[in-house]
Amino acid sequence: MEVLSAGNDRFRVGSWRGDPAVGYLMPLTRIGPGALDTALRSMHSEGYRRVVTGALGHDEQGPFLRQGFVVHERLHLLKHDLRTIPFAKRDVRIRRGWRRDRQAAINIDNRAFDDFWRFDKASFTEAVEATPISRFRVASAFSPDRPADRTRICGYSVAGRAGRTGYLQRLAVDPSVQGRGVGTALIVDTLEWLDRRGSVAALVNTQETNVGAYELYLRLGFEPIKPGLAVLEIML
Repeated sequence: MEVLSAGNDRFRVGSWRGDPAVGYLMPLTRIGPGALDTALRSMHSEGYRRVVTGALGHDEQGPFLRQGFVVHERLHLLKHDLRTIPFAKRDVRIRRGWRRDRQAAINIDNRAFDDFWRFDKASFTEAVEATPISRFRVASAFSPDRPADRTRICGYSVAGRAGRTGYLQRLAVDPSVQGRGVGTALIVDTLEWLDRRGSVAALVNTQETNVGAYELYLRLGFEPIKPGLAVLEIML
């Protein structure tokens, strides 16, 4: 990813998940007249034929919609006030994620998400670097009759802090262990960390089609923020 300047406005741009024909565009400043058109012309000259945005809030979407963007997917935005941290089962082992764990985490991510949302190395790195302070954690689920599972990574999270606000940037659980409390344990681990560090809220988003994740967040004390977010797209 790189920063593209269009007059006084700036955008983060790059290829979407390494696809040379699909570009990613995210405003880093409030967009002035003509800036978006300039950015799209630049991306077209770089060979992109389709452009998708990051998750945009309702107030950010106007210039894009007027430019001809359409909604690709809507996302729930949820907030936890950190006043009451839920309980998680302790038969899920969570530890710090190391650089050597990143490929295993990306493999899990690719099994957990569809093609559009899957992380590659670049998008994983971007998630880690999205906030001034970040935290990469990995989980393993085990039972007395399967002690070897104690070391097998089956889920991960990336969380971060900016000021007093926390963000659960990414959560992925291997489909083979879903329902065993791995996602809950990783979420609670994140909330406890943010609470210890003095954060006053935690934010997360998830696709509207991901009903299981949305219901899990609600059970753990998150509350939806309306009207949510949207990823937009345009063909060039």
